[in-house]
Amino acid sequence: MTITETRNGDVIQLAVEGRVDTNTSPELQDRILQAFQKGNQLVMDFTELDYISSAGLRALLLGHKTANSKGGKMTVINANDDVLEIFEDTGFSDIFIIE
Repeated sequence: MTITETRNGDVIQLAVEGRVDTNTSPELQDRILQAFQKGNQLVMDFTELDYISSAGLRALLLGHKTANSKGGKMTVINANDDVLEIFEDTGFSDIFIIE
């Protein structure tokens, strides 16, 4: 997994490439929490994300809760059909802002 961070004003974007699983989800969680220390608007770009496990979903859920506690927002963009299906099957599509 590779995570690339960019910043545009108050919005921080994390582009995630590869697979988020049990081994890589701690890094994703750390990067999400670090991003919310810099601002309260986070965009997760999943254009190059191939797979996300339940451990990755937990990292995203923590990010969502962090955003809510800060009065911020976390948005998921460019998720492929496989990732969107995981969000649908787990009910996370009702929790996350997905564009």
